[in-house]
Amino acid sequence: MIRNEQIKAREVLLTGLNGEDLGVVAAREALDMARKLKVDLVCTSLMSSPPPCRLIGADAAVREAQQARKKEQAPKVKELRLTPRIEDHDYDTKRQQAERHLKGGDEVLFVVRIQGKEGAAAKTLLEALIRDLKPFGRAKTGIQLSGKQAVVQLEPGGS
Repeated sequence: MIRNEQIKAREVLLTGLNGEDLGVVAAREALDMARKLKVDLVCTSLMSSPPPCRLIGADAAVREAQQARKKEQAPKVKELRLTPRIEDHDYDTKRQQAERHLKGGDEVLFVVRIQGKEGAAAKTLLEALIRDLKPFGRAKTGIQLSGKQAVVQLEPGGS
């Protein structure tokens, strides 16, 4: 992020603190305005001429840079393993873990280990998890039953 004296352009397309368009302004004038208001002048893109710049409070500039870095990172897939004979307390714990991961922007992969004829119970368990986590995420894949496990993946973004 380029800000204040690091901006080398002669003129900038300036946006005010509240998002108002201030038009094309000399870079020196924009920098003086930023100093007078005790905020930072931040260049949002170097791909256009004149470059668009914004007046942003110092703490907001740091927060915005952190959010931009977080958005650049690909979502991680967190795997949670269960069994079809899970108890209520353990179910709630796994649901809360998944909820926390989904709120954090990560995907969740539920893996239910199956022994014998537990396939139907595993499918019912995964359907219940999808239903309970609907406000926080949606199923990215359908429920996949294969030999020894049942799997479903949820992505952030509720109904």
